[in-house]
Amino acid sequence: MTTFLIIVLVILCIFVLVSLVRGIVAFMQSTKIDLETGESLDASEMQLKQNKMMFSRIKYQAMAIVVVMVILGISRAG
Repeated sequence: MTTFLIIVLVILCIFVLVSLVRGIVAFMQSTKIDLETGESLDASEMQLKQNKMMFSRIKYQAMAIVVVMVILGISRAG
């Protein structure tokens, strides 16, 4: 059981990293658009993508914390 939870934890950590990188890339693209155009109207799509990626990062981090708590609970009980 612990091995399965550790595998799930590693997968969740990878999801956190991917969503973080995608959010940073969206942030950099929206900043580039702002600098090129001088307006933030064109960047709204990238800003929405950035918000979506950062929300998913928080979601995956919360799930990873729950898995760690379960692993700790199992290890203390055993």
